[in-house]
Amino acid sequence: MSAIAKLALEDGTVFTGRAFGAVGTSEGEVVFNTSMTGYQEILTDPSYEGQIVTMTYPLIGNYGINRRDVESKRIHVAGFIIKELSPIYSNYRADLGLDEYLKQNNVIGLQGIDTRALVRKLRIGGAMRGILSTEIVDDAALVDKARHAAQMAGADWVQAVKPTENYTWDEDQGDWSQGKVERGDGLHVVALDCGAKSNILRHLAERGIKITVLPPDTTADQILKLRPDGLFISNGPGDPAVLDYAIKPIKGVLDQIPTFGICLGHQLLGRAIGADTYKLKFGHRGGNQPVMNLDTGRVEITSQNHGFAVDRKSLEAAGGVVTHVNLNDQTVEGFRHGTLPVFSVQYHPEASPGPHDASYLFDAFVEMMKTKKAPTGKRLAELQALRT
Repeated sequence: MSAIAKLALEDGTVFTGRAFGAVGTSEGEVVFNTSMTGYQEILTDPSYEGQIVTMTYPLIGNYGINRRDVESKRIHVAGFIIKELSPIYSNYRADLGLDEYLKQNNVIGLQGIDTRALVRKLRIGGAMRGILSTEIVDDAALVDKARHAAQMAGADWVQAVKPTENYTWDEDQGDWSQGKVERGDGLHVVALDCGAKSNILRHLAERGIKITVLPPDTTADQILKLRPDGLFISNGPGDPAVLDYAIKPIKGVLDQIPTFGICLGHQLLGRAIGADTYKLKFGHRGGNQPVMNLDTGRVEITSQNHGFAVDRKSLEAAGGVVTHVNLNDQTVEGFRHGTLPVFSVQYHPEASPGPHDASYLFDAFVEMMKTKKAPTGKRLAELQALRT
């Protein structure tokens, strides 16, 4: 019989269920993800550093874990909450089960609670600090610990996931290649790794681009010395407002290098041109987020994982042109600069929820490096038409 595990929220709510994975106690911001599949990619996404993730889909673990579909070298979530753990897994590519995978990575899992009630509470009250434990059984003690846990606003989690040295990347999509793409043979991209998902880098490599990856606390001079044709700024965890060390080198090269950002990279680009960012009530996390491309008039079904957004009014005042909006709440999901070769999106075009609705953006980046101009709405429409 499984051991007892508890989740305590800062508002005083305590959920009691059954433990799986590792034993111990962990803290983090409790959030939810609405994806029906992709739990392995969610677990290994560095953008989830410092967060306890709740899955809204009720049965998780039925296709197991394989060693290839990871987004980084380890699990990054602070804890994993589900309604029911599948007792068996079945997939010809699977290497092990979810329970064992969490044990190997020392991550606590909780199953058997009313995840609908938890998610409803987070939607109404917003994401909350929480404590997940298989050790502490006193509810009051757990709630007190949750109320003293670190806040996500003002938190620099990039330091926990950034690389310690430069590296190169040449792995492409292999068997998952999408066929014809805009080739970037001979082009060189410098990628600032704030917690980059591997599949983003695979998409760049798929287009024949040479990729040099640098930590985000590099300098503009170090970037320029590599003489790149383009700069890519990755996803990552935490609050963009406190990442001045990452914003400074971006500011230093924006007028010299075509630049593309995804997720946190989008937020950092926004701040680099003078826009503000703010924390969302409960964030956007899932593989079914509808985004309108204002240039093309098409709706993309997107994968998202973010708790902060770029403020539209300040973005437009700083010279940004909004290109994409979230159809659920009208938040900014993408922009280009009015005069500089710069564009970005808040969502993840590499994650294939549509399944390829948004991968045209990588082609647009390649083309921007060649033309030195941000993509026009007409050209985005032409590139997107090749993917649908």
